Amino acid sequence: MRAGKRHKVLVFGNPVLAIDSMPLLLMPDLRKMFPNIEFKDFDPNDNLEEEGRSLNIIDTVQGIGKVTLLTEDDIMRLEVQRIYSMHDFDLAHSLKLLRKLHAIDRVRIFGVPMRISRADALLQLSAMISSILP
Repeated sequence: MRAGKRHKVLVFGNPVLAIDSMPLLLMPDLRKMFPNIEFKDFDPNDNLEEEGRSLNIIDTVQGIGKVTLLTEDDIMRLEVQRIYSMHDFDLAHSLKLLRKLHAIDRVRIFGVPMRISRADALLQLSAMISSILP
């Protein structure tokens, strides 16, 4: 990484759905803990490819029990649902498509379980961020 360049972490979530809102709830605390990292609230309808070729993402992940790092190999194995409308086009579809088009080089998803306390999520996520993003 070049001197002076900040890491950026895209934060996904739905503030209306409790099981999908934890990443957004953690953003204020993460911004205080990591002032040199840009945590960006990201709308899934925005153009992911405009965020650079190396993506760091925080998102809720179904089927995990603790904060988990997902990398390229994991992402290619993510289950995708059938697409009946653009509303069904989710993060897994977007990432797989961008990889296939060679529009992104690296993806890391900091996966947050659907059912985890805020304190546990913050503790686990901050430890993982500290060890991965200098």
